[in-house]
Amino acid sequence: MADEYVRRTAITRLSVDGEQRELLEDTITEWKRGCQIATNLAWGHCNAKSDVQSLAYDSVREDTDLGSQHAILATHQAAQAITGCIERRSQGKKVSKPTFTAPTIKYDTRTMTVFDDDTVSLATTESRVRCPLDLPDADDGYQRQYLDSDEWSVTESTLTARDGEFFLHIGFRRHKNDTERNTAEDGTVLGVDLGIENLAVTSTAYFFSGRELTHDLREFEKVRAGLQQTGTRSAHRTLGQSSGRELRHVRDVLHRASNALIDEALRYDCDVIAFENLTDIRERTGASWGHKWAFRTLYEYVEYKAESVGISVKQVGSAYTSQRCSECGFTVEENRRSRNDFRCVKCGSEANADYNAAKNIGMRYVRRGQQSSRRTGDSQLALKSGMVTPKGGFTAYPDGFEAEFTDKPHPQSAEGA
Repeated sequence: MADEYVRRTAITRLSVDGEQRELLEDTITEWKRGCQIATNLAWGHCNAKSDVQSLAYDSVREDTDLGSQHAILATHQAAQAITGCIERRSQGKKVSKPTFTAPTIKYDTRTMTVFDDDTVSLATTESRVRCPLDLPDADDGYQRQYLDSDEWSVTESTLTARDGEFFLHIGFRRHKNDTERNTAEDGTVLGVDLGIENLAVTSTAYFFSGRELTHDLREFEKVRAGLQQTGTRSAHRTLGQSSGRELRHVRDVLHRASNALIDEALRYDCDVIAFENLTDIRERTGASWGHKWAFRTLYEYVEYKAESVGISVKQVGSAYTSQRCSECGFTVEENRRSRNDFRCVKCGSEANADYNAAKNIGMRYVRRGQQSSRRTGDSQLALKSGMVTPKGGFTAYPDGFEAEFTDKPHPQSAEGA
């Protein structure tokens, strides 16, 4: 049955004291345990919400400190994750049992209440906590169009912990009007650029270094070259069947990179992760054969992991994404000054070249929605400091969500990713 609602999310930081912080952190820890317990019990047996709830609810209640409603929600989260794996398996793809590591927890209208005085009451493992919403001073902050409207009602929401702060992603919904019925749902998009020096860069300015992958691929390709000389029929087949140390290292890097991209999409409450089309990526980037395989494998890892958390993964055309200015749109080869540096010869905007490309990739998916008869054209691109739409322009996040804004890269070590 088609969803009869338009859904949106408003992000705001919570103002919490020390005791509230401890309660919320403990509740998130218990939530992750509850989701894992339910998944362990249901894996290989059932995936419908009602079935997982019947099977796992008592164990979640007995083995965690979650309240009854949060225990139910944890079983539903497990069911959703298992369903994503089953759908992937039906397509002939390999799956593994979901694990829950992200510092998030789901809330619904029974476990969360938003009050007119801009406070929110949240259930924890002990008592409810009531925290102020740290909203912008201006009355026209984007959250107000939902909080102050009788048309939008609060629905399932997500609390996320990050660097000692808590951010509440408040879900809202309203009934679709006649023109919106039977159209595909739009949402928030995370753009991703793939490359050699930086394996992956997002439109939110997250950088995953490519140095470790490049080193491991060099070592692996030495082994591959030797295998080819012995008459291996297919390099792809060799890669797929090899269990050597070098390949394990490569796959470990790709798994960590894919987890980092999923975490970034969840952090910014994204509905879609948009990559550039991978068909000609070797020619565009000057990548080795091994890098081309690694890009494809990373995409597949992100694709199946995203399914378990309800995020779509798409590809868009790659033409001129490295030459186009993400600020003014001017496109010319001279904009790309070097592998790392981008400077628009028209408006003078400067950025890391991969970051500029990631924003172009994400915005290309957003603009595609405006031209599709199946979508409402109401997508938005997630940036480090706010959201941007082709028509509505830029809207900043609430103060503190991402206070720092810079176009300079922040290389991540493999351990830090």
